[in-house]
Amino acid sequence: MSDAVLELRGITRSFLQGGQKLEVLRGIDLTIRRGEIVALVGASGSGKSTLLQIAGLLDTPSGGEIIIEGINASRANDNERTKLRLKHLGFIYQFHHLLPEFSALENIAIPQMVAGIAYDKATERAKELLATLGLEPRAAHRPAALSGGEQQRVAIARALANNPSLIFADEPTGNLDPKTAESVFALFIELARSRGFSAVVATHNLELAQRMDRVVTLQNGAI
Repeated sequence: MSDAVLELRGITRSFLQGGQKLEVLRGIDLTIRRGEIVALVGASGSGKSTLLQIAGLLDTPSGGEIIIEGINASRANDNERTKLRLKHLGFIYQFHHLLPEFSALENIAIPQMVAGIAYDKATERAKELLATLGLEPRAAHRPAALSGGEQQRVAIARALANNPSLIFADEPTGNLDPKTAESVFALFIELARSRGFSAVVATHNLELAQRMDRVVTLQNGAI
């Protein structure tokens, strides 16, 4: 098994804005190793979110190749890309994006059911993840009844639902107060270490970044 979970080779991304070509990413080469936690830092507008969207197969690059678990996703069709995301990738955003009409338990079970897991098994794993994150008593609560820190912990559990090998986190503690942010980040790192998944975390918090295995700086669309 290769040590590389993700390889980005010569990734470019440009947009047309007012008739002008805007180059957001300029030939990105990046390898994420198995079990590695990487901080992605850079000023606002440097292309961090765009890079995460492309690496996570949520956007298509203008050029370059994306290799996930040895599979060249650049040549995959939409259906194949969806299967790769469901099987190998997890996502955590600055805002939790939980489904408001469903409970914490259901928010974690649904991605598993989309991936073809039976309801009973999906809810069993959801309960296990909630217990791991200290949220077992909140399983039946909808997002509106949870605190900000609890909502983000449910979002982490949802990202882990299908046992991904790589998680992309875009400012995952950006909406939380410093104390809650610290506790959520510490829990996320502990889970990454104990479960062995890799993570790419976009953050403005340089103190948090320094606690990861490696810091990658994005400036003017280049590393």
